[in-house]
Amino acid sequence: MATSVRAADGSPPPARSAPSAPAPDGRRSAGWRSRLYRFDTKASPYAFISPFFLVFAAFGLFPLIYTGWLSLHQVELGAPAHWVGFRNYTRLWDSSFFWTALRNTFTLGVISTVPQLLMALGLAHLLNFKMRARGFFRVAILAPYATSIAAASLVFVQLFNPDYGMINQFLGHLGVHGIQWETSKWPAQIAISAIVTWRWTGYNALIYLAAMQAVPADLYEAAALDGASRWRQFISVTIPSIRPTIFFTIIVSTIGATQLFGEPMLYGGGVGISGGSAHQYQTLSLYMYEKGWQTGELGQASAVAWVMLGILLLIGTVQLFVLRINRRTAGG
Repeated sequence: MATSVRAADGSPPPARSAPSAPAPDGRRSAGWRSRLYRFDTKASPYAFISPFFLVFAAFGLFPLIYTGWLSLHQVELGAPAHWVGFRNYTRLWDSSFFWTALRNTFTLGVISTVPQLLMALGLAHLLNFKMRARGFFRVAILAPYATSIAAASLVFVQLFNPDYGMINQFLGHLGVHGIQWETSKWPAQIAISAIVTWRWTGYNALIYLAAMQAVPADLYEAAALDGASRWRQFISVTIPSIRPTIFFTIIVSTIGATQLFGEPMLYGGGVGISGGSAHQYQTLSLYMYEKGWQTGELGQASAVAWVMLGILLLIGTVQLFVLRINRRTAGG
């Protein structure tokens, strides 16, 4: 039953007043806050990543573009630049020293990268099993990477010394005598590749080990139930599972081999910049440094830098294309 409340004198209660509309200032303030919130949501990610792009533009993109501009000019220290077009590139094409440096870069890259990655795969496979002092060995294989290039090169120079080095003494017991590790082409390149392999094998092994630990244990258990040995598990389970990581290390190692500079320079000592007395191990990086800071031809050095960039882009494109084909084959 409906009831009504009346005043003591019987008169009806006063009617409630309708709520007042919000003030125009309140609507304006709420709209401003909403726009500020939307702007903050959209702009904050760009603000957080902007320091990287600003630093990259200042120290990466601008030097790259400026080097390209220099490669089209004749630039010498203390002299104004003169436009020469592609003459610096044509001079490189006609230079026998450039082609020697390119061949040396390729051969040094092959004989240092291939053994390095194969050894890293084997070490990672061993460290992936349960063994005593596994943590110690994982840290120990990273020690060469943390060692200074100068210190490592100095040790290897002594090891490969043709007169009193330990390597020649050991080979002498096997009937091999008189290897000139500094003046001969292939012995010198093998010695330099040994430095590179020693420094980077542990680093790549840890990358492979991290990828191997992400492989599901069920795959190994199923392979073991089928009678697969550890070698067969490594070939049929581990390698296909970490194939993207292997391609990543190949790309990174190829880039590092193309930019090889410190090891051959320190190994050669006084003739390190020229890659030995006969340029037998001069790389593109050493050739670029020699052109820029010893002969003072900065335009030529810039052209070498852009040729190196083109080679890296070409190698990276080919490797990514091969990786895409492998992914389609594995998916199909």
